[in-house]
Amino acid sequence: MHTNIKINEDRLWNSLNEMALIGATDKGGVNRQALTDLDKASRDLFIKWCKEENLSITIDQMGNIFARREGKNNNLPPIMSGSHLDTQPTGGRFDGALGVLSALEVVRTLNEFNYSTEAPIEIVMWTNEEGCRFPPAMTGSAVFSGLHDLNSALAIQDQEGIKLGSELERIKYNGSVACKSRPIAGFIEIHIEQGPILEMEHKNIGVVTGAQAQKWYEVNITGMEAHAGPTPMEIRKDALVASSEVVLLVNSIGNNFQPGGCATCGVLEIANPSRNVIPGNCFLTIDFRHPDDDALKIMDEKLRKAIKLIEKDKKVKIEIKQILELKSNSFNKSIINTIKGVTHKLKYTNKEIISGAGHDAVNINSIAPTAMIFIPCIDGISHNEIEDIHKEDAIRGTEVLLHSVVELANNSSKIINN
Repeated sequence: MHTNIKINEDRLWNSLNEMALIGATDKGGVNRQALTDLDKASRDLFIKWCKEENLSITIDQMGNIFARREGKNNNLPPIMSGSHLDTQPTGGRFDGALGVLSALEVVRTLNEFNYSTEAPIEIVMWTNEEGCRFPPAMTGSAVFSGLHDLNSALAIQDQEGIKLGSELERIKYNGSVACKSRPIAGFIEIHIEQGPILEMEHKNIGVVTGAQAQKWYEVNITGMEAHAGPTPMEIRKDALVASSEVVLLVNSIGNNFQPGGCATCGVLEIANPSRNVIPGNCFLTIDFRHPDDDALKIMDEKLRKAIKLIEKDKKVKIEIKQILELKSNSFNKSIINTIKGVTHKLKYTNKEIISGAGHDAVNINSIAPTAMIFIPCIDGISHNEIEDIHKEDAIRGTEVLLHSVVELANNSSKIINN
């Protein structure tokens, strides 16, 4: 390990904070949803910084951005690192941006020290990781990995009926390069943990060994609008009451599949709401997660069986559509061991951890050797405007990323694809 090569701590921190000004909210967070003008501004700034480092820029049909630093042997497949710049409506400053700008700091550092790696290094910024505007999540990396069809992805609509593809074109990030997989020697994504474990256990670095299985659903419930006064309770077809029972059902399933189960209804909408009208149509979303694929399958079965009972009891029609399925993931042992080794050499404490959230790395894991690095976030809070990290944790994580990328780029042929 080249211990004389160190990142510029203030440059990293200043870049993170400058990026956070784009879409900054009053509570200190960021609202920079995919393919908005603010997303375009963040992309523009990222590309500007990459060009200052003399990186070659490629944009594919999904708007994924690749910034390449050549190696000594450019016939070797690259070591890739990156994440995303889009956020939740009530997003934080570091979710996603840390992964992109830490990778940029790696390249800036190597340029500053005039250090050449054997294999090329590529920074990547994936499109629509959050999926809040254009569900499902992680769309850009899914298309790149062959897990999602390009045309279907471009046709995804937001709540106003605007297509993802048309927004890519509007902000001029509809690249001409084919969005498809190509040889990648290894992929590392650094991210905030988005949970409390590292902080509670006083660990500097999370060495991510895999990710939970996930299923996302969209549910439409159809009852009948009726006057709130003259309509007797026993004959009502109240879509909101049925929705409420589904929400409670989802919560109970999550509680019954411990340890590890998570179940969330993140969106509940009433069509044409009025205070003196019985709701006739409701829409809600369900997010199921579990580290075990079989457990998630049983959660799915219990959901569907119980929904039929609610449908019959409440005299409504319930349509449930699964829009996302991710199997549980195990990351590459060679890259995991590289990260662990670097962490030990830097004398940082570490803990093996499974990601409770989905990340672009989960998709890339299907086509290339992949692993992740986590750093603690304060109180485990994320997808919230008060999301925060300590500067020292960002520095430690980026140092681990730097030396892991260098080691992998100099020894890419030794990465065992497992």
